[in-house]
Amino acid sequence: MTDVHHDPARKHDFVFLFDVTDGNPNGDPDAGGMPRTDPETMQGLVTDVAIKRKIRNMVALLGADKPGYDIYVEAGVSLNSQHERAYTALGVPKTEKKAKDSAVQAQARDWMCQTFFDVRTFGAVMSTGTQSAGRVQGPVQLTFSRSIDPVMPQEHGITRVTRTKTEDDKETEMGGKHAVPYGLYRGHGHFSAPLAAKTGVTSDDLAMLWRSMQLMFEHDRASGRAEMALRGLYVFTHHDGFGTVPAHTLFDLITVKANVDGPTRAFHEYDVKVDESGIPDGVTLTRIIG
Repeated sequence: MTDVHHDPARKHDFVFLFDVTDGNPNGDPDAGGMPRTDPETMQGLVTDVAIKRKIRNMVALLGADKPGYDIYVEAGVSLNSQHERAYTALGVPKTEKKAKDSAVQAQARDWMCQTFFDVRTFGAVMSTGTQSAGRVQGPVQLTFSRSIDPVMPQEHGITRVTRTKTEDDKETEMGGKHAVPYGLYRGHGHFSAPLAAKTGVTSDDLAMLWRSMQLMFEHDRASGRAEMALRGLYVFTHHDGFGTVPAHTLFDLITVKANVDGPTRAFHEYDVKVDESGIPDGVTLTRIIG
């Protein structure tokens, strides 16, 4: 019997917690790479795009050489060249003008869903180029992740003893690294069964999603991100595809609060509580982590 959180015919809402220690979880290019923050509350922010990138990278590792687990949004690969793969597979010759055959576009869209994990899970706009594959509304959507408490972005000066150019006469070169001393972040996600039926998501795909989230920080190490770790992954599964109760009522059952006075510097300085008595009939909670 398939675990309920692997069932694509049911609605799933999930909460994930992760932390960073002396690192930059998601730099803002409009602010010189500083960690993203809410300027009113100084809570740290990590975009949904950043989390999806980590999931994609992990799926590429776990699903290497597995049919159906290619990645559409891949570094160094143009999106239009991915669309061309669909038309080549369908035996449709390339043209200089934009293809307008709706039937062919529908076939290309189906091929893209079958081939690319991130298309059938996250969705994609594939209408660029001469070989359009239409649009797909993805069943998996994530929110921005927000730190439980305010964070204090810092910039640390660093030096390098090697020169960039041979003709440079400086003994050392200066640089900088951005970081927050510590931050515990919370994000939310949603899985729509009706949309999953349209894109062809399977129970194997959901298993891949949860596994990739478990490992996404373990294989994304970098000096700038320092120590990042997934601290919690809680999946609320409804008894049908449309849901028993609104997602926010389930999310409210999970509370995270600091148990120390002053700045927090470790995960154990937080209490994570799940009010399982408040879970309504028709909803099952799976604690993947936590």
